[in-house]
Amino acid sequence: MLDGSFQRHLARVVGPGALLTDRAQRATYDCDGLTGHRVTPGAVVLPSSTAEVAAVVRACAAAGVPFVARGAGTGLSGGALPAADGVLVVLSRMRRILSVDIANQRLVTEPGVTNLAISQAVAGAGLYYAPDPSSQVVCTIGGNVAENSGGAHCLKYGFTTNHVVALEFVTPQGDVVDLGAVTADPPGYDLRGVVVGSEGTLGIVTKAAVRLLRRPEAVRTLVADFASPAEAGDAVTAIIAAGVVPAAVEMLDTLAIAACEAATGAGYSLDAGAALVVELDGPEADVAAEFDDVQRLCREAGAARVRVAGDDAERALIWRGRKAAFAAMGRLSPDYFVQDGVIPRVRLGEVLARVADMAGEAGLRVANVFHAGDGNLHPLVLYDADVPGEGERAEALATAIVELCVEVGGSITGEHGVGTDKACSMPRMFGEDDLAVMARVRAAFDPQGIANPGKVLPSPRLCGDRPGPYRPHPLELAGSVDRW
Repeated sequence: MLDGSFQRHLARVVGPGALLTDRAQRATYDCDGLTGHRVTPGAVVLPSSTAEVAAVVRACAAAGVPFVARGAGTGLSGGALPAADGVLVVLSRMRRILSVDIANQRLVTEPGVTNLAISQAVAGAGLYYAPDPSSQVVCTIGGNVAENSGGAHCLKYGFTTNHVVALEFVTPQGDVVDLGAVTADPPGYDLRGVVVGSEGTLGIVTKAAVRLLRRPEAVRTLVADFASPAEAGDAVTAIIAAGVVPAAVEMLDTLAIAACEAATGAGYSLDAGAALVVELDGPEADVAAEFDDVQRLCREAGAARVRVAGDDAERALIWRGRKAAFAAMGRLSPDYFVQDGVIPRVRLGEVLARVADMAGEAGLRVANVFHAGDGNLHPLVLYDADVPGEGERAEALATAIVELCVEVGGSITGEHGVGTDKACSMPRMFGEDDLAVMARVRAAFDPQGIANPGKVLPSPRLCGDRPGPYRPHPLELAGSVDRW
């Protein structure tokens, strides 16, 4: 627990109802979407304004207390894992859209606004916000900025960094600064770009100005069934090689199809070895011609069936099935790790075959559902935490898969971030000099090391003693002890 006088000061800043110190209340926030790692925070604050966030951070800086920012808690790499001796700054009450500029296609929002709510707010003007993580109904723009989130349409439209033009930002000293600009290409160093994707290790975003896009004139979507992921991967390579840039190309393997279909009834073929969801958008004439090319290329690559969405309702159902994939895994397994890595697109078939071999050696199942167009894999390692040793084998397999991505020329993360989960794999991708430069940038923002400590960069404490998947002790369940 934190010092009593420090807690009283926090209560004065945010109000008694916005400071949580009760053990049961604090335990509600002990993990993000990576549930295998858990830490109960020393205190939780729920500020309602930038001024309150800044005052909380100034108090932490004066006392040398670490702080961690958290949005909706949907992150999948342990980026919002609390500090046991620190303050968790939960931004969910800051959920106002502050301004909308239709003429210039800009919107300014607080960090607690959900991804989908931005598009809903401007739908009447024919605009939308392009990044679309699978969790877009609940994930917040603050978390998207922290992780540089992508989504199914990142192949054509890019990631959060391509659509967030300016930020209001609270430094680890509690100063409020503006980064970037709503105008194009502002002069000076791109500190906005440094902060996007920094996972809360440089400070806290309290406002974001985002770029809005016009709704495309035409959208066409299909699902192509293949005998194997390798054939589906060949189709992806052929589509991109033909000069077609789809808005999205998603792949699901047999296990993923079974889970998604059971959860949503979206009409995926249960006998397919793999399914590709391909979506094109743009001017009507261009989409019509390229859509014919995509269907032909899929059939030439071995597609046994091509299902074309007949209308917007069917297209929405197809996407509902795909975006339900992570949650649907609960129908196949009581526990699972969601991994995130990037590989060269042309090596999809080879890497998926190696992942299958690795899973067989570990005695585990792996379901694959991912952004095939840019080689961003999301293998889901299924396990049962109640089976002795299975959780440890699953965690080891998840780490081995992401390090395989580096081995074949890829990256340890595409859009889920590094957080706690993959910090120890950073040396597989970066040399000592690279990591030292990153540490110097971080220290320039946060010389005290109090902003989201223990994340992203490897450390002896974090990597020298990996505790394995979280399992609550019976005394924790009884409320007799806290985990520190």
